[in-house]
Amino acid sequence: MAFQSNGPVTLGLPAFRGFTRRLVLGGVCVYFGLLVLGIVSSQLWTTLTVGSLLAPSVLLPQVWRVATYSLVLLGLSSTVSALLMVWMFGSQLEDERGENWLREFVLVAAIGGGALACVAVWTLGRFIPGLGPGEGLATGGPWPVVTALVVTYGVVFAEMEILFLFVVRMKAKYLAAIYVLVYLALALGGGERFGPLTALCAAGCGYAYLKMAPRRGLGWAGSEMWFGWRNAYYRAKRRRAAKKFTVYMKKQGKDVNIDEDGRYVDPSGKPRDPNDRRWMN
Repeated sequence: MAFQSNGPVTLGLPAFRGFTRRLVLGGVCVYFGLLVLGIVSSQLWTTLTVGSLLAPSVLLPQVWRVATYSLVLLGLSSTVSALLMVWMFGSQLEDERGENWLREFVLVAAIGGGALACVAVWTLGRFIPGLGPGEGLATGGPWPVVTALVVTYGVVFAEMEILFLFVVRMKAKYLAAIYVLVYLALALGGGERFGPLTALCAAGCGYAYLKMAPRRGLGWAGSEMWFGWRNAYYRAKRRRAAKKFTVYMKKQGKDVNIDEDGRYVDPSGKPRDPNDRRWMN
């Protein structure tokens, strides 16, 4: 729950709509689907770890795990907490940046974070105990994406105050800093380090996407670029056709005025009627 600084405190959750709603409902469906598959197969752990992110030496023949590890939901309390966090922070980022932006953000944070974590383990893991490329590393779950959402929220709404878990009131930037420091301590400390490292990498990828991607998302920017190239091609083609037409008309003893975009210009100087379709090109 978020509210403006010094504003009223309420316990309501943000609007449940758009891509955030589909993401949360999709997580619920995946969780119960994996439970059913585990009961049918009687090998719950094997079933749940089918899509987990593994050590690079094992991952290379199964690169699809980079995209599926965030769908592996383990434990009811962890799943509920993660989906509530997605709802809290994802919905407000979606309101601020749009549905397409949030969709791309989640993909970049999940896939980019998983890939970057594997690269980090492959290149630097041999110098860090417990993170060697040959270690039996595995991780899964939506918390890397949640971490990316929290950190990005803390950057976009730095001064917004959060009633975290409906108990602790703090500014969003401090909550983001706490998340980063906690995962950094877990990644550098003892125990399981691959999961925290993946969360940090996902947060880094999400931050890079926030700073580098257009406000409407990469898909929008790509479509704008494509249509820009297409329109430039048609304008150049129209100018070439207009030039040939001008040369032809001069051979017939007539002068034709063509503007720089290849459009016919009325010799009387009257502005062209936009409803006159005779000279549309």
